[in-house]
This record gives sequence, structure tokens and C-alpha cells, in this order.
Amino acid sequence: MAQDEPLDATTIVGASNVPKAKIYEVLNRLIDKGIVLTTMDGKKKLYMAVDLQTVIHKIKLDFENDIEALKQYKIKRTFTDEHIWTLKDESSIASNIEQLLEEADSSILFLAWNESMERYRELLEKKERQGVYVEVLAVGGLESSLTRQYSLIPLLDAPEPSQLLIVDHMYLLFAGVEHESWKAIKTMSKPIVKAMTDYFYHDVALTQITKKYGEQLLQDEEMERLLTRLIY
Repeated sequence: MAQDEPLDATTIVGASNVPKAKIYEVLNRLIDKGIVLTTMDGKKKLYMAVDLQTVIHKIKLDFENDIEALKQYKIKRTFTDEHIWTLKDESSIASNIEQLLEEADSSILFLAWNESMERYRELLEKKERQGVYVEVLAVGGLESSLTRQYSLIPLLDAPEPSQLLIVDHMYLLFAGVEHESWKAIKTMSKPIVKAMTDYFYHDVALTQITKKYGEQLLQDEEMERLLTRLIY
């Protein structure tokens, strides 16, 4: 049918591998999908394929619409999954972080190096505008409109980057670099979520203490060593 002239069903049967008994069923499906046109020529029904570029454009639009629908589809767990799930691959970890941020209803706690956090800055700002409580600690600093943000400037050469995300006091993702590859764990385990929430605020407190009293504290070598170990 991929030609400029309209054809009737009998001609299409002869030019295709579709059985005569099935031809109208197949044609009707193609019409419903919007890739075959139909008209009447007297008492004869004629069919003609839509232009190929139009079909390609339609398929592309349908695919993009399906992707958007999937993005909007949310599954909220009705149970607590105590398992600790492992993730590998930086792009997979980034996708999980973005999904958790998108689905946050009440709160977001996020600790990350500034290069990583910048990727999610606009999304974090959007969630705060929507009424979600957002609190972030950016190692290396971050320029944003967030109300509750803290910047930790490394005292010495910083270790490998890591990311800690806690959403709605329920969902946790912790990622770090091991042997030059990103790895992560993801869990809803209440003891782990609570422990890592304490860890987040432990680092926030140390960041503020260092910011306010850093010069005095770092004059003492032992205190400098302890602060460096505690923060990292």
C-alpha cells in the first residue's frame, strides 16, 4: 500500500500476504491506528497508506506520550521493605535519585558533592516551592534558592564523592565511589533510615560548627584531625 494511488481490498489481497478472510480486519486495525486512509468510490471502498514520514512522526509522538505517561505513573508502597537493595552504574543511581525526589511528598534530606547536587538543583527548588521540606548539604558549596542549604568546604583533600538521600523519612539511597565506579544501596529499613538521618544532621552540625569556629578549632592539630575524620 506504500504507493500514491488508492487500492481496493481485492487488489491489496493480491499484493500482500494477508489472507482474503482477514483483509478487512487488518485494514480496519490500520485505519484505527491512523496509518491508512479510506474513501468511497461509488460503491467501492478504497484504501491508501498515509505518507511514510507522517507515520514516523506519529509513532514518535505516540512513544513520547507513552514515556510521559509512565513518568507520571506512581506506585506508593503500602508496606515497609526491610531489604537492602544494591545498585550499580552511575546513570541507574542518578535515575533512582531523580525518581525519589520527584515522588517526595513531605521531606527531602540530601547530602552530595556540589557537582552531583547541581544536577538536581532545579528539581529540589521545584519540590520546595510545592511545599516539600527540603534540606541539603553540598560539599563544595551550591548556588540555589533553597531555604535550608548548607555548604561544606573541604578542609583537606576530600575523599571520594558520595550521595545520601532520605525521602519522607522512609526511603533511603546512599551512593559512593568504589574502585572508580559508583555503587549504591537503597532501602526502607527503619533502623538504617534513622541512623543515616542522624548521620546527615551530624554532618550539618559539624559543618555549622566548623563554619563558625573553624579558625579557632583548626589551630589545634588534634582538633583539626578529629574534625576532618568526623566530617569525612
